Amino acid sequence: MKIMGPDYKKLGLRVGFEIHQELDTRKLFCNCPSKLRDEEAPLKVKRKLRPTQSEMGEVDRAALAESLKDKGFLYQIYPDSVCLVELDEEPPHPINEEALEIALQIALLLKAKPVDEAHAMRKIVIDGSNTCGFQRTVLVATDGEAEINGKRFCIPTICLEEDAARKMGESSEHVDYRLDRLGIPLVEIATGPDFSDPHTPAKAALYIGQLLRATGKAKRGIGTIRQDINISIAGGARQEIKGVQELALISTVIELEVKRQLVLLEISEELKRREAGAIKERTIDVADVFSSTNSNVIHNALRAGGRVLAVKLPKFAGVIGKELQPGRRFGTELADHARLYGKVGGIFHTDELPGYGISDEEITRLKKTIGAAGNDAVVLVAGDKERAEAALKAVVGRANQARDGVPEETRRALPDGTTEYSRPLPGAARMYPETDIEPAVISPERILRIKKKLPELPDEKVNRYVKKYRLSRDLAEKIASSPQVNLFEEITRIYRVDPVLVAVTLEETVKSLRREGVSIDNLQDRHMKQIFELVSKGALSKEGIPAVLTALSKNPTLSAKNAAESLSLTRLSQGEVEKIVKNVVQSNLDILKKQGERAFKPLMGHVMKEVRGRADGKLVSQTLKRIIQVLEEP
Repeated sequence: MKIMGPDYKKLGLRVGFEIHQELDTRKLFCNCPSKLRDEEAPLKVKRKLRPTQSEMGEVDRAALAESLKDKGFLYQIYPDSVCLVELDEEPPHPINEEALEIALQIALLLKAKPVDEAHAMRKIVIDGSNTCGFQRTVLVATDGEAEINGKRFCIPTICLEEDAARKMGESSEHVDYRLDRLGIPLVEIATGPDFSDPHTPAKAALYIGQLLRATGKAKRGIGTIRQDINISIAGGARQEIKGVQELALISTVIELEVKRQLVLLEISEELKRREAGAIKERTIDVADVFSSTNSNVIHNALRAGGRVLAVKLPKFAGVIGKELQPGRRFGTELADHARLYGKVGGIFHTDELPGYGISDEEITRLKKTIGAAGNDAVVLVAGDKERAEAALKAVVGRANQARDGVPEETRRALPDGTTEYSRPLPGAARMYPETDIEPAVISPERILRIKKKLPELPDEKVNRYVKKYRLSRDLAEKIASSPQVNLFEEITRIYRVDPVLVAVTLEETVKSLRREGVSIDNLQDRHMKQIFELVSKGALSKEGIPAVLTALSKNPTLSAKNAAESLSLTRLSQGEVEKIVKNVVQSNLDILKKQGERAFKPLMGHVMKEVRGRADGKLVSQTLKRIIQVLEEP
């Protein structure tokens, strides 16, 4: 019996997403290289950021919420690749023209309308990921569209923006950032809320990703492309899920967010049914209740001079323990807020107690002390008094929101597809004009020039590979979306080799070697070109390619010819192959006499061991069949 999933259209599911793709150019507003560093940074700078008013005199709610965390920022700097622009000690330079050109290419491929002038805007961000307290964004084009599964979806905006600094660590007091990534150009492609199921958005994101790679200027690797997903259901609220890096995770994130919102709506209905009113932010010191506790957390907090504070959530009993997503309950949401705004390690609540060393007797005394009835819940925090008060204030704020249903939030995607709270959803007050950068004029002549050299669309490339190179559609799709696509084109253009062999080597053989533990990251484009030059000249058989690749991965300074010679893989002549085949057959005549035609397979195995990749398997097979046939003739 097939188990049916939710009817997403009936639930009013609306999904849109933003793709952020790093471009392989210098940085957007300076001449620094866009490369990431692994070594220890020689310089560090400390900063603190504060929210500011927009031109309309408003303070963005997301920025205000971020400021409540009251954290400092420590920036790691590399003087040879990070300049004063990244440090916000020098005005930004004009917009990177190469990055703008690539963004315009992408816009035209998506049938969007480029703007006449590209103006930079400031978007307030005070989480420390931008040293100046805002991210610069440039609108490039509007009103684009694309098609997936026969259905069109709109692309309202295409922007260029600067990537944020890399977060390297965090404590309760400050966040560590590395400035090597800050300023790398990102193209941001935003779709409309046009999707009503969890699976089509992943297909649409894959298509746009393939289109981005078609420009040849999209960076590859973990973290170079990220998806932010906007999700809502009827009666719920829009959630912006940030940082989804794997396409395979998109559907899971959507499905789990729908589940979370449905449960939050159930909680809201239950609280209304119970006539739960607004909760007052009244915390009570309950340290005396736990004077002899077996809870290590509470015991250690009290020994360190801390306190145990508690707040009553009237009529919330049983609600806090409700599961919203796998491994995450409503209590987890409360704990997320407590950790962010109170800088505490976590919370205890009566839906999960007794436990964690807290006894039944202590819970009874706790409820009596705080005046909690049977339908009330209690949340407590152990630690520094000021932090505990801030944490419980955040808990009360989130609990009050629960009565109204689903609050609009920005959330962070976790590796399993669940999400955690980051901050409130930003409002319009976070955007205002950038006054330090002149607009870039986008003339009709420039657009016409770009149109004349647009790259192939992904589907066009796949169809060409199938028709021209006789690749299977599956292999054509793999190579068309591969980082090796340009290398594939170059090799098949220069050398007379089988395109199928080239595609299989680049896409399948290399991956197979990686699974076997071969260090394929040491292989370079020149190695591949040299290998196929040998194949085209008949100096290396296709069977010898994996062994040569393995040798080159161990010693990248070798040439493919040197590697082949060191492995004795230089190709055998037809006469040499025939001699080896005859010797193998003569040595195994008893097998031939006993098995007849069935002897071909074991004899072929013996011959291939002898030739060891120095001859093409097809030639060996033909030679063996011919010699067996001669011996069998009367």
